[in-house]
Amino acid sequence: MKKNSIAKLVGLLFVSILLLTACNKKTEPNNKPAHQHSTNQEYTCPMHPEVIQDKPGSCPICGMELVPRHTAGTETAIDSSLKHLLKPVNEQVVSNISVIKADQSTKIFSMHVQGIITYDTRDQTSISSRVSGRIERLLINYNYQPVKKGQLIMEIYSPDLAAAQRELLFIYQSDPNNPMLQKAKDRLSLLGMQQGQIQQVLKTGKISYRIPVYSNATGYILDNTAAANASTAAPAASPQSAPSDDGMGAMGSSSSAASNSSASTPTSSAIMLREGQYVGAGQSLFTIYTNKNLIAEFAFDPSVSSQIKKGQKLVFYEPSDKQTVYTGTIGLIQPVFKEGSNFTIARIYLQDNKFQTGKLVTAAIPIVSKGWWLPQSAVLNLGNKSIVFKKEQDVFVPREVKTKNNGDGMVLIDQDISNWNIASNAAYMIDSESFIKTASENKLKN
Repeated sequence: MKKNSIAKLVGLLFVSILLLTACNKKTEPNNKPAHQHSTNQEYTCPMHPEVIQDKPGSCPICGMELVPRHTAGTETAIDSSLKHLLKPVNEQVVSNISVIKADQSTKIFSMHVQGIITYDTRDQTSISSRVSGRIERLLINYNYQPVKKGQLIMEIYSPDLAAAQRELLFIYQSDPNNPMLQKAKDRLSLLGMQQGQIQQVLKTGKISYRIPVYSNATGYILDNTAAANASTAAPAASPQSAPSDDGMGAMGSSSSAASNSSASTPTSSAIMLREGQYVGAGQSLFTIYTNKNLIAEFAFDPSVSSQIKKGQKLVFYEPSDKQTVYTGTIGLIQPVFKEGSNFTIARIYLQDNKFQTGKLVTAAIPIVSKGWWLPQSAVLNLGNKSIVFKKEQDVFVPREVKTKNNGDGMVLIDQDISNWNIASNAAYMIDSESFIKTASENKLKN
C-alpha cells in the first residue's frame, strides 16, 4: 500500500512537471516579439537619413548624435501635461519675461495736435457766368493768382447777348422815345454788360459779341474745381498728435483718422478752364479768397472731443519758431467724417493776417483722462488694432485691447484689465507683427 501511494505521488509530480513545461512553451512565442522589438530598434541621423545603425552612436558623416528611427505601426507617447505648450507661435509665446499690471488712475497732461493756417471761407466770393457761350479770352493762368477788384478776368462770346443787342438797336433806331428801350437796356445790364458798354453800342450802332467778366473782389482766384477740393481739404489738419518736447508721446488712438488727413497747402496749379470752352448761364467759374481774415484749424480724435468747448483758449506755435507763442479762442467745433474716419475740427478765427496760408502750427490743450494705464512698451500697435500679451498659465497669449489716449509714455486702455498679468515688452514677444493672431480671430477660424 505504501509503495502504491509513493508511485501515485511520483506520477502526479511527473504530470505536473509536464504541464508546466507545456505552458512555458505556449507563452514563449508571445514574449518573443517583444524581445525581438527591443533588440531590433534602429538609429538614424536627423541630417543623413541614409545612415542607419542598430545601436546608439554618432553619425559617421556629420558627427551628430543618432536618434531612434521611427518605424511604421509605432507611435510616440506625448505627455498630456505639455499639450497646452504645443501651439503655433502666432497663437501663444512661451517666455519668462517679467509681467506688469495696469495702473488705474487719473492723469492730466497736455495734448499736442497739429493744425494748419487756411482761408476763412466766410470771406470768399464766387464769379459766375451770366450768359451761356464760349470763352474767347482767358486772362487767368494758374490757381491762387492774385487779382484786384474790377480786374478783367475773361471775355465770353454769347449768341444770346448779341440777340439782345440787336433788339436794343432795333428799338432805338425805330423810336428813341419808345418805353421798351429802357427794358432792353435793363436786359443787357442783367446779362452782364456795363452801362458804358450799352451806351457805346447805341452810339456806334455796332454789336459787341464779347462780354467781359471782371473780378468782384481783391484776393486770390482759383477755378471751381480747385475751390471744391480746397473746401473739402481745408479741415485737413491731421488729428495725429505731435510729439512734445517734454517727452510726452502723441495723443490719439492708433486707428484715428490721422493717416487719412493731410495738410491742405495752397499750390499754384494750372486751372481747368481753357479758351474755346463752353460755359452755361449761372455756372460758377471762379472763387476768390481774401486774406484779410485767416483761420487756424486743428483736428482732434473723437475720444477727446468732449473736452473741447467753444470759447476755450488754445495756445499754439509754429514748429519752426517754438519760442513765439500765440493764443486764440475756439470759435467753431465741427464733427467731420472723411475717408472712413471720424475726427473733430476746432477752428480759431485769427484777427490779423501776419500768418501765411498753408503754414503748419501746433497747439497744446490740457486733457484729463481716467482709466487703466500701461507703458507704451507693453502695447503693440498693429495699425488697425492694439495688442497686449496676457499671461495665462505658463504662456503669453495675444489679446486685443481698446486704447483711447496716450501721453507721458503711457497708454490709456478703455477696458478693465486690472487682473491681467501683461508682458512688460510686447515687441520682445514677436518676430513679425503679421504673424499675430488674437483669440477672436482663432475662434472665427475654428
